[in-house]
Amino acid sequence: MSLRFGILVFPNVQQLDLTGPYEVMATVKGTEVELIWKDRNPVMSSTRLSLTPTATFDDCPPLDVLCIPGGGGVNVLLEDKAVLDFVCERAGQARYITSVCSGALVLGAAGLLKGKRATTHWYAHDFLEEFGAIPVDARIVEDGKLITAGGVTSGVDFGLALVARLLGQAEAEVVQLSLEYAPAPPFRSGTPAEASPAVLAEAKQRLSGSRRVREEMFARWRRERAAAMPTRIRP
Repeated sequence: MSLRFGILVFPNVQQLDLTGPYEVMATVKGTEVELIWKDRNPVMSSTRLSLTPTATFDDCPPLDVLCIPGGGGVNVLLEDKAVLDFVCERAGQARYITSVCSGALVLGAAGLLKGKRATTHWYAHDFLEEFGAIPVDARIVEDGKLITAGGVTSGVDFGLALVARLLGQAEAEVVQLSLEYAPAPPFRSGTPAEASPAVLAEAKQRLSGSRRVREEMFARWRRERAAAMPTRIRP
């Protein structure tokens, strides 16, 4: 069975959000993976890894799955009409619309999370309600054709879960073994609940720049919505 998996690539994307599920899907025999952007010029990830798109919004072939990764570059996408229009269009055509990490916020900005259960990176989780989503604290959340994954490394888990959904558990297990995916992290600090207060504070500090931009953006949106509401006239 041939499948086509599309991943949005954009400036300042978190590369592991993208390359984790990319590697999983590319390991499936017969699957084609497209990196999609506005043009085919190379884009730089947030860690300065150069990534070259293979398809554009205009010539992207039909997709079985569209995946939106996260990263600091997401902030710009939340108000990028061309991106949101493309995501909305393909959401109506693909079998599954998916995200990794803060890529879920792009789905929200495209109007695809309203009334849906969803997850994202732990430091962006509180933004989900801004889009009418039902936040779920889980590594992978499925709601119909919508599949969202938590932060960064959860993209590998998501990729394997998606393979199982599309092609069965046996195929997913073959892919998992081929990649020797048997995580055994040396430290128990991979979630806010497990991390020490000092580690959590330092992680928040390092992520604070992108977080601050999002907070300001959502505050502006709330002001704009309030200003657009009709003034109630007292009798």
